[in-house]
Amino acid sequence: MAKKMKKKRKLKLIPAFLFLVVITIIYFAVSIYLKIDIQNIVVKNQTYLKEQDILEMAGLEDYPSFYFTTTSSIKRRLKASPFLKNVEVKKEFFHKVIIEVEEYRILYREGESQKLVLENGEKLDEGETMIGVPTLVNYVPDEKEKSLQKGMKKVKDNIASTISEIEYVPNEYDKDRFLLFMDDGNSVYLTLTKFEMINYYHEVLPQLEGKKGILYLDSGNHFKIME
Repeated sequence: MAKKMKKKRKLKLIPAFLFLVVITIIYFAVSIYLKIDIQNIVVKNQTYLKEQDILEMAGLEDYPSFYFTTTSSIKRRLKASPFLKNVEVKKEFFHKVIIEVEEYRILYREGESQKLVLENGEKLDEGETMIGVPTLVNYVPDEKEKSLQKGMKKVKDNIASTISEIEYVPNEYDKDRFLLFMDDGNSVYLTLTKFEMINYYHEVLPQLEGKKGILYLDSGNHFKIME
């Protein structure tokens, strides 16, 4: 009786090798793609903080990997800043990151301590690096300072940025009296109950006909020309 010969199976080495090569290429291609750095960062709505400050706080100053840097990690770092009230971060095509911030408004700088007073009442030590912030040049009792903060919240941003100094100048008739020194050389007297009147400053300027002086908004509305 003849013996049956078993056929030897040939290993399909070439297809297996090609499969491994393709898998390896895909692996390295994906790895390289995931390591692509952020190409563009856009920061929106900041007023006091510089763009570079925000990038450093977010850990993006060296433009790290786009895919390994999550929007949640960026947001978490920025929310740790006492200057920022709210932060929104999103990614877009072409490895672009957009950061929209909402800052706490800075009401003024305390002249002696150089601390910045924010709208939420917090006082920060970074006062020396901020520009365009009014300086409170003298001491104000705590109760009056709280009222001053409420008054400054009513002042529009475009007006507040033109105030260089604020001085507390009470007299025997009014303990809520302040003197505001404007960037253009004029001065304005105000009381805490009339603080929002400074918002009409730019409307009053044309009536002064280019003259410099003191505008009294604490008692009546009149202007005294400087000698």
